[in-house]
Amino acid sequence: MADLPFGFSHGDDPDRDKPKKDPNPGSQPDPFGFGGAGFDMSDLGQIFTKLGEMFSGGNAMGGGTQSGPVNYDLARQLASNSIGFVKPIPEATTTAIADAVHLAETWLDGVTPLPAGTTKSTAWTPSDWIDNTLNTWKRLCDPVAEQISSVWASTLPEEARAMAGPLLAMMSQMGGMAFGSQLGQALGTLSREVLTSTDIGLPLGPKGVAALMPDAIETLAEGLEQPRSEILTFLAAREAAHHRLFTHVPWLSSQLLSAVEAFARGMKVDTSGLEEFTRNFNPESLADPSAMEQILNQGIFEPKATPEQVAALERLETLLALIEGWVQTVVNDALGDRIPGTSALSEMLRRRRATGGPAEQTFATLVGLELRPRKLREAAALWERLTEAIGSDARDAVWQHPDLLPRAEDLDEPAAFIDSLVGGDTSGIEQAIADLQNDEDKRTDD
Repeated sequence: MADLPFGFSHGDDPDRDKPKKDPNPGSQPDPFGFGGAGFDMSDLGQIFTKLGEMFSGGNAMGGGTQSGPVNYDLARQLASNSIGFVKPIPEATTTAIADAVHLAETWLDGVTPLPAGTTKSTAWTPSDWIDNTLNTWKRLCDPVAEQISSVWASTLPEEARAMAGPLLAMMSQMGGMAFGSQLGQALGTLSREVLTSTDIGLPLGPKGVAALMPDAIETLAEGLEQPRSEILTFLAAREAAHHRLFTHVPWLSSQLLSAVEAFARGMKVDTSGLEEFTRNFNPESLADPSAMEQILNQGIFEPKATPEQVAALERLETLLALIEGWVQTVVNDALGDRIPGTSALSEMLRRRRATGGPAEQTFATLVGLELRPRKLREAAALWERLTEAIGSDARDAVWQHPDLLPRAEDLDEPAAFIDSLVGGDTSGIEQAIADLQNDEDKRTDD
């Protein structure tokens, strides 16, 4: 996991596991594990005092109100400030995007049984992107932020915990500001670089709204040989294909977001960094908001991969790869004979993902997850072979239930998965559909 989230350190200190020399050899051992370096309960009391002074006059660090683990008012403000002035999108551009989406939908109808999932097409400015995706970012970031915030309580010594009531609330608020600051900076950058609402592979925007980003597309087109009209239609087709999945595979969006939440729930934190933090901590810094933000961002805690996280990460990586591979397959089938540059554009986007484009980097930074690009090529190859073997109707039938989808090992060795479908083994499909119908009936009865 590169670019760990919210001020986590990478834990690459070669001397981390070596015994630390006591800077005060004559001092008594610290019974609370804080390193015996001048940090005692009176220092903790001073911290509480400084924090109380800072918050007694209201929100001294600015940034609006906060009702959860992340200060999203601050995030929105910082993101908007980084964008600056936004020119209105000409009506002709909006019309061109609508026409491109309509044309792409017509062509996609011939290569997939999944019907159109878009009810509206539009052009977004970077500010529009932030306004329309922030609610989804909240669901992605909150589980991670909540886990990190809870670490403060779990790491305090028992003797200190009784004194920590005010501290925990204050640290939660300051942590929310630090998270909001990092989120705002990242989203401000990403909003100027994403090409569509689904560019990151997740359903970030409103359901059924196909949104393209004209400014980012224009910047992309400047370095390509294909005509802008072809690039626009290609990206419109990718956006429309994503919406077909997210609209007509009802479990897909919730499975994606649930995998992120499962990753956060499995997080465990190595608190050894707390020793160094407390040894060098100066309570006077709490009076300075900028110093406080620096403290929160310096990497006090280091996350450790757990079996639960590894399993959640594999599920998420596989699902994102299957979505991306399916979109690439159906777009190439729909546009390949009509737009000569389709293959080149697909390869360009694949390289963009493989080299860690802005979407991947931001997702890794904000959520602590990184999609391994290796799986994208393999997922696309599996869908292509499946289309050749059983046709598009049977291929897309596997989206009816998550248990029917290829697993991670199927991406590495797809032959057995394809053979099971070619051989006509539909027992899994029939049982999954029956289970799904039973679930629907129970919800109706309730």
